[in-house]
Order: sequence, then structure tokens, then C-alpha cells
Amino acid sequence: MVEARVEDEASNTTRNTTRFLVLGQNDSPPSGRDKTSLVMSTKNEPGAVVRLLQPLADAGISMSKLESRPTRSGNWEYLFFVVCQGHRQDANLAAALAEIETRAASLKILGSYPVAS
Repeated sequence: MVEARVEDEASNTTRNTTRFLVLGQNDSPPSGRDKTSLVMSTKNEPGAVVRLLQPLADAGISMSKLESRPTRSGNWEYLFFVVCQGHRQDANLAAALAEIETRAASLKILGSYPVAS
């Protein structure tokens, strides 16, 4: 299927980046150069996001993306989409995710996958 006009900025075609997502039912094994995508939420209170992300910092795990989106459940409630370095089976990332799970109102690991070359 070919789609037309999928750009981010129709007025500036030299700066457009179109992203695609591939979904699968099988988990990718660790490759040594992986990323992991997460979606999580926390209470709306001072310092909550810092506490939520602190386990990643403590484990030396870099985030390449952090986005927030409002939830449909109420005002000032947000979901946080995170892409971090490493595979969810890596010991340091697995430990950080276990700690995040104790701090988060919700945590969903969307998956781990090899970094695009």
C-alpha cells in the first residue's frame, strides 16, 4: 500500500521524518545493541516523574525519548512514553524496570528490539 502526504510538515519537505512502527507477536532476543519502549504513569504530585525515572539513571541507562500524552481518565493525568537503551532481559535494565514497577501507577513494556542500522 502506498500513501501520499504522510509528512510531518507539508511546508518543509527537507526536514520531514516519517516514522513507522512494526508490530509482532514474538519477542526479539537480545542483540547487544537494543532499545526498549515503555509506557507508564504516575501520580500527579511534585517529584513523581523524577522518582519514576530515577531507577534508569541509577542503572546508567540512557533514554533516547521521553514524551508525555494526556490520559482520558482525568485532568492533569499523563502517560509517559519512554525509549531507553538496552534489552529488557539485560540485568541492569531488568532491575531498573522492576523498581519502576513498584513506583509507577502503571507500567507496560511495549517491547525490546535491535537498534536500526
